[in-house]
Amino acid sequence: MTKKTALVTGAGGGLGHATVERLVAGGWKVFAADISKDLLRDSMHDPDVLPVVMDVTDSQSVQSAYDAVASQTGRLDGIVNFAGVMGIGSLTDIPEERLARILDINVMGTYRVNKTFLPLVEAAKGRIINISSETGWQSAAPFNGPYAMSKHAIEAYSTALRRELALLGIKVVTIQPGAFRTSMVAGIEDAFTAAEAETPKFAQALRKLKGLAGKEIESARDPDILAQVIETALTTKRPKPVYSVKPDKLRSAIEKLPLRTADRLYLAVLRRAHKG
Repeated sequence: MTKKTALVTGAGGGLGHATVERLVAGGWKVFAADISKDLLRDSMHDPDVLPVVMDVTDSQSVQSAYDAVASQTGRLDGIVNFAGVMGIGSLTDIPEERLARILDINVMGTYRVNKTFLPLVEAAKGRIINISSETGWQSAAPFNGPYAMSKHAIEAYSTALRRELALLGIKVVTIQPGAFRTSMVAGIEDAFTAAEAETPKFAQALRKLKGLAGKEIESARDPDILAQVIETALTTKRPKPVYSVKPDKLRSAIEKLPLRTADRLYLAVLRRAHKG
């Protein structure tokens, strides 16, 4: 029996690596893609894992990756788009080039990969899995705007793509993870520290909020939980259009409040943080 094949971007990260491991254990052949082979070394122990160097911000790099994959298979049963970065900062002060890079990786990178590899997915009538976030369906929190912008865009992109590709028999699934134990989550405190330096007028508030963000690391889940959901999205006969996976309970509760009430709540938190 021919093995199913998948491309996983951001495969060197915690969630990408966990997904590669789970798919290979399930009998898949996986093209594990990331910006360098060094990031993929933990996944290269199995002959069914084929490393692919790809920079999702570079169209030529994506095309070269496509050529490498297409030389080894004529079909992809799935693409899982994990490539992404965190984005913390004030929308009044974040440098334009940093905001542009966040959007380029998280949004345009996903677009480039799906557009370029679509012929292989179409050949298999495969599936495309786009990784959003709980931030993608929640209203944007203060100083999380850069990341929220990118994930709200992924939500809209995925919905439109799902409805377009249905005509070709290709299913598009959106995954909305909460906090999982990865280097991205572990780097939240560092991201807040960097944001402090960019925005003196909000530095005090960011310094206090950094402590609250640190608690998210403590409650982060095992990446294999998410990997199981992705495996289901790739293999079940009728996958859900959207899977919300372990969202933060407090943030989810805030979304049930009237918008003005939520705004006042955030303002109260910021005022306390700003006063120190």
